[in-house]
Amino acid sequence: MTRTGVAAIPAAVARLSIYGMLHSGRLGGCAALAALAALAALVAGCSQPARSELGKSESMPTSAPAAVRTSPAATPTTPSPSPWPLILPVPAARPGQHQTNRRPPAQSPLFHAEMTDLWAAVASGRPDLAMLAFFPLIAYQQVKAIYDPAADWRGRLVVEFKDDVIAAHYLLGKQARHAALVRVIVPESEADWIYPGVCDNLVGYWHVAGARVVYRVNGEEKSFGIAGLISWRGRWYVVHLGGELRTSPGGMVDQPALGSGIPGPPGGC
Repeated sequence: MTRTGVAAIPAAVARLSIYGMLHSGRLGGCAALAALAALAALVAGCSQPARSELGKSESMPTSAPAAVRTSPAATPTTPSPSPWPLILPVPAARPGQHQTNRRPPAQSPLFHAEMTDLWAAVASGRPDLAMLAFFPLIAYQQVKAIYDPAADWRGRLVVEFKDDVIAAHYLLGKQARHAALVRVIVPESEADWIYPGVCDNLVGYWHVAGARVVYRVNGEEKSFGIAGLISWRGRWYVVHLGGELRTSPGGMVDQPALGSGIPGPPGGC
């Protein structure tokens, strides 16, 4: 079917009809030529597809709109609270090492970590948190010229140290969790080298008495002392926290004071 729905005229039949008219004399020459031209146009029109169909065949396919990707809405997160008490990594003393005469610095990242852990033990009432800041057994066994250094270390020094940590914790009272370490003052100029043979020692070490732990609570600075620090391989360790000489069982707090207190006095071993 054509575009108008009229049946197409076969070209061969049309040509025969015009040819017959020419020979029969019913059409003149000009009229015959006009008829032929009209017939040619009609045949050409019938042989072409409809314009609407042609337009469809020539139009370029269009792509589907790209999907728009949307990020999921960010879920608001609540910052995790800071850990309490704050603990910093402190390396343990290693077996097989020996003493040196290097004088320990009081201002070093290692000493800062040790004192941070000591404060964590006091503030929380958990002495074990500070054991890596305490004079190590492997060092004590080399330093002391006594029958059983390990038994003395476990049965006396460690017990006293832990009791002193608990006593300092009780000093802070109900405000322990809100107290903050400010600084630790070490009177470095008063440090002495303890020679072998003094205080039942086999090897020498550096010793300083009366360092001060300064803290702040309720906007006020307070402090207590560290009775004795001694060295091992150029590093300070706590050996006596509350006191070197004991007059009664239980923990001790060394010279608690308002403000930073007074470091020292020198002495002891």
